[in-house]
Amino acid sequence: LLTVRNYDHYLKRFLDWAKIAKPSEITAELVREYRLFLNRLTDSAGRNLKKQTQNYHLIALRNFLKYLAKRDVKTLAAEKIELAKMPSRDLEFMEDEELTRLLKSPEGNELKALRDRAILELFFSTGLRLSELTNLNRGSVILKKGEFSVRGKGDKIRIVFLSDTAREALKKYLDARKDTDEAMFVRDVKDPSKHDELRLTPRSVERMVKFYAAKAGITKKVTPHQLRHSFATDLLRNGADIRSVQALLGHSHITTTQIYTNVTDKGLREIHQK
Repeated sequence: LLTVRNYDHYLKRFLDWAKIAKPSEITAELVREYRLFLNRLTDSAGRNLKKQTQNYHLIALRNFLKYLAKRDVKTLAAEKIELAKMPSRDLEFMEDEELTRLLKSPEGNELKALRDRAILELFFSTGLRLSELTNLNRGSVILKKGEFSVRGKGDKIRIVFLSDTAREALKKYLDARKDTDEAMFVRDVKDPSKHDELRLTPRSVERMVKFYAAKAGITKKVTPHQLRHSFATDLLRNGADIRSVQALLGHSHITTTQIYTNVTDKGLREIHQK
């Protein structure tokens, strides 16, 4: 839904700017002028659009042109639109010792602590995206099997696997649940019957991760997506090949997964020096 909304926003901006009457009027020159427009565009605070955001606009336009080509509508070829080169990203990731502290930080056997421990363990065990985790239902995860399928970006389905500790944490949490809500992770309320919607929101999970990172004494910024980074780098450091990591993360393109090799390459350099 978010992707659809974003594409709608990006395409509307292009069409409002271009003021064209038919697809055949989309030319390479028009796209070049649109790039200049995006480059000069500023928000209410006078800040320019980030390079990545400019690229998102062009990706939306490129996909729109692909759609038109499939429908045999005469227009510019999608491959004529090239994206701006992005600087390679330096990923900030947690050290093993920091990760251990974070996973142990939800203490006690109250329902909330059991839930939060299960969420953190599940993130690190599966590399799930935040939206994938909050959309999980109880019925979709068979603990005995230790694996389950998840619907990711672009409606693509992939298999993810539970570690023994994640499985144990999930079992303890689910055994302690008294409500009948289908959601895997729910809000901690005194009387569940008085609430229609118990499912945890992505924002709540983000706040929860931030809270436990502070409790664990981790000074760097910690987010659910960073736990996904930790999952990927942990796999690569322990000998997983990049294609397997790509499949486990649900990346459409190997280039997206390759950002993690920067982290593991540093490890190779240390091995070489030793």
